[in-house]
Amino acid sequence: MSTTTPNPNSQNLTAVIAQVSKDKGIDKAVLVEALEAAIVTAAKKVFGQDRQLEAHFEESLGQVELFQYMQVAEDVQIPDVELDIETARQVDPDVQAGEELGFQIFYLEEHAQRAKEEDEKYGDILGVRAQRSTFGRIAAQTAKQVIIQRVREAERDMVYNEYKDRKGEIVAGIARRFEHGNVIVDLGRAEAVLPVREQMPRESYRAGDRVQAYVKDVSKESKGPQIKLSRTDPGLVLKLFEMEVPEIYEGIVKIVHIAREPGERTKIAVASSDSDVDPVGACVGMKGSRVQAVVQELRGEKIDIVPWNHDVARFVCHAIAPAEVQRVLIDEESHTIELIVGDDQLSLAIGRRGQNVRLASQLVSWKIEIHSESKMAAIKQELKEHLLKLNEPSLDDVTIDYIFKLGFHSPENILMADYGEFANLPGFTDDTLYRMKEVAAELKEKAGPDPRRRDTHAGPPVVHEQGPTPHDREMGRLKLVRGLSERLLHQLMDAGFRSVESLAKEPNLARIAQVDAIGLKKARQIRDASAKYLEEETAAGGYEALMSDVDLDDEDEAA
Repeated sequence: MSTTTPNPNSQNLTAVIAQVSKDKGIDKAVLVEALEAAIVTAAKKVFGQDRQLEAHFEESLGQVELFQYMQVAEDVQIPDVELDIETARQVDPDVQAGEELGFQIFYLEEHAQRAKEEDEKYGDILGVRAQRSTFGRIAAQTAKQVIIQRVREAERDMVYNEYKDRKGEIVAGIARRFEHGNVIVDLGRAEAVLPVREQMPRESYRAGDRVQAYVKDVSKESKGPQIKLSRTDPGLVLKLFEMEVPEIYEGIVKIVHIAREPGERTKIAVASSDSDVDPVGACVGMKGSRVQAVVQELRGEKIDIVPWNHDVARFVCHAIAPAEVQRVLIDEESHTIELIVGDDQLSLAIGRRGQNVRLASQLVSWKIEIHSESKMAAIKQELKEHLLKLNEPSLDDVTIDYIFKLGFHSPENILMADYGEFANLPGFTDDTLYRMKEVAAELKEKAGPDPRRRDTHAGPPVVHEQGPTPHDREMGRLKLVRGLSERLLHQLMDAGFRSVESLAKEPNLARIAQVDAIGLKKARQIRDASAKYLEEETAAGGYEALMSDVDLDDEDEAA
């Protein structure tokens, strides 16, 4: 094999690889290895898949040299792989059968003269004379494509490795361009995407604007942006406060829950591990400097900071601020809190379009019902009058007032009541409760929906962990119970039946029957179906195992 003097006008791959390696931070060995493999692949497509080909990058020449190796044999079985001994000895007189001979295939334009000499010397030993010119063009294109592709792959790997551990952090960049409403953000060494659904309402960007956002996800995809940003995630508020409040960063003050409606309002509950540190004051800062810095970054989004408390009653009073609460009634079974507020505080407690009570409900993770004092007094008076008309000996003024103090002061409360909660009242029977529920049902139907009453379902608290919440799991289990429509399922959950067990083990069918007035027959069917589901779940080995069986069945049906 003789050396070849490189043409100074030809493209020197050594310089190209060195420059790409320097600019992109990619190891030269990675590029060289990919380039050699690509030349071999292209050569086999042109010269034949059976040929034993090898490529070697000659750094001094800046070129990839291609070689073919052939086995010397007495009897040739595979022409492109084996060479008869007589022909082989024309190349090397001392060669023996079983040895290998290597031939360089000259395919570049600057090697045209050398290729001609080799063809004249060896004739058609290699049988590549006709394909040389075709392969020369293919090899050049392949080299270019491979370098571009490997650079892209290496860049994606570098971006992923650099940002995979930064998920859940805040990054800043420059808005460069827009694709279908999504903002492509230049982070320096990488590009990220801020999707339309992750942008705050009424927030717009222009090319060149600074963008500070929360890293919501980092994926290793084959194409498209790998880093997904968010301006609406509650985690953005958490990280902004960490940046502004040293006590949060140091762990002295902790943000326990966040309830957020992006661009409108956010409520955060904070607690302190040091009794000498006021968590609310630490977050607000001197003259509101710390919270104002966060508000400014969120483009004027209002932020309410409330102290977290183990006592749900105290916590909900803080959460509903700025409204003042006169009375709190908690129903742990149905996970509901009723708040009684003054008439002048009702609109303040509810907030604009119900926003204040909705955020408070999400913050506390309980369902919240708000009643004005005068409206509640009118409801109690009307209910009391109708109960007295029953002429039940066990229902006099004192007993009814006592029932109201227990929290059963509205038709809805009485419809949800269980006999066990009144068993200690003198002369009170199951029939008495049944008649009370009849009165309550009539009053509820007569009243219809109350426009001044707000029932808000608690959303889940902010959870910075992956996987389904307990609420999602129980919802999934209930959906597997036969006979439960989506609407009835939600109504049962609102009524306190938050698990399959609560339905299967409910002794009082009237409690289930009064939900959406489904009747005792339907209630019994639901209770039996719930018990049946529990048996199937136990037999399958748990809910997750049962779900996997269901998924397999669905796939079989689809097939």
